[in-house]
Amino acid sequence: MARIQGVSRKQAGPLVKLVYAFGPKMMKKLTGREPQAGSGLEPMEIWAHQPKMMMAMGRFNQTLRKGRSVDERIRSLCELKGAQMIGCEYCVDLGSQICRNSGFSDQELLALPRYRSSDLFTEPEKAALDFTVAVMRTPVEVTDEIFDGVRRHFSDEQLVELTALLALVNLDRFNAAFGIGAAGFSEGMVCVPPDRPTSRQAPLARVA
Repeated sequence: MARIQGVSRKQAGPLVKLVYAFGPKMMKKLTGREPQAGSGLEPMEIWAHQPKMMMAMGRFNQTLRKGRSVDERIRSLCELKGAQMIGCEYCVDLGSQICRNSGFSDQELLALPRYRSSDLFTEPEKAALDFTVAVMRTPVEVTDEIFDGVRRHFSDEQLVELTALLALVNLDRFNAAFGIGAAGFSEGMVCVPPDRPTSRQAPLARVA
């Protein structure tokens, strides 16, 4: 359970109610299934305490997700890896199911924490994941070697898109700070575990 209550539909203003109306359809399209715990919209419900910020976040999110220069598979891999590093249970639950719904195998999801030694990922994917790990660390640890490695596979346009996506993923810290737990999008299925799961929350369901 999150550390603060989200804004209920009864309390919500017109714009927030509109988001609540379309949110489940958007999530179903991304994941291919219903959440198994709660509404699945818990981050939105907490952002709704600040409706203007919530709408600005939505526009920022939509703009970045319209980027098409980076392959969707690489975007999904990097976003999920970034969420894992932050330790956001909601995000890895959601991200694992989005990846699965877009064609990732269970083996690929299970291999993500050790991607560098896995033969399931291509060299461009590994370079992008190396870059992701370096960007998501605090402080940022993008060395010349890591940047040269990713630059061998991606254009300047692609690097800007990928880095902007990782900046968006960093905002998953909002969810982690409020203790927003998994919504059960991956319940009963393989799910990438967060690097720093909180002890007070139940572990994410995953296939043995």
